[in-house]
Amino acid sequence: MRTLLLGSGGRESAMAWALGRSGVVSELIAAPGNPGVGVFATLAQVELGSSSSVQALAERIDPELVVIGPEAPLVDGAADLLRARGMKVFGPNADAALIEGSKSFAKAVMTEAGIATGKARAFTTVGDAVSFMDELGPPFVIKADGLAAGKGVVVTEDRSAAVDALEDRLVRGSFGDAGRKVVVEEFLRGEEVSIIGVTDGRTILACEPAQDYKRALDGDNGPNTGGMGSYSPVPACPPGAVEEISEEVLNPIVDFLSNY
Repeated sequence: MRTLLLGSGGRESAMAWALGRSGVVSELIAAPGNPGVGVFATLAQVELGSSSSVQALAERIDPELVVIGPEAPLVDGAADLLRARGMKVFGPNADAALIEGSKSFAKAVMTEAGIATGKARAFTTVGDAVSFMDELGPPFVIKADGLAAGKGVVVTEDRSAAVDALEDRLVRGSFGDAGRKVVVEEFLRGEEVSIIGVTDGRTILACEPAQDYKRALDGDNGPNTGGMGSYSPVPACPPGAVEEISEEVLNPIVDFLSNY
């Protein structure tokens, strides 16, 4: 099966490695890829932010399967574009991808679907955001609503730093459109675990848990990044947790989005 992999990050490196091990994939082309991806795939040039560039590449390669890794092209509708041209695509449509593209939408989905989640509200003005932030108390959690390459979240005990983060997004516009709205959220203390599920829109299969380290510098003393590394399995994730999370989180999300 001739397969086109779109993306250039560590995620796509792992995908390329896995696809290269598959007996089903006979030819793997990655765009734009990176040197690590190039070990497993032939690299091609593409502008992921340009729908015309993505379409032109896909039509030239004529893949039997397209795998889209990054969030941004999915939110921008790359999967919809290619499916409309008869291609098989692994990746959600733009409507479903909004759960990653907007934190306020994700919170609304969790509330509507009855999924337990921390208190949170979305704001477009600093004053209202600060009032709610003070109501919750420290540590303060400030998130740019849109996609920010993993760098849009600030968690701090320092009130002045939290207010500065709000002004940075809402006033100074450092995150562009992604920061025109912010989510102020309750801080939840404990071990963090990531569970990714693969769904056909009706059922969902949960993968093994992973633990992601986002902060730069030793001792987590730096700002958030798109990810400094991760590992799996996670010793802190008890037996049966994946089944519980599937039942209480993943299945309700799929049910909600299938009717959205």
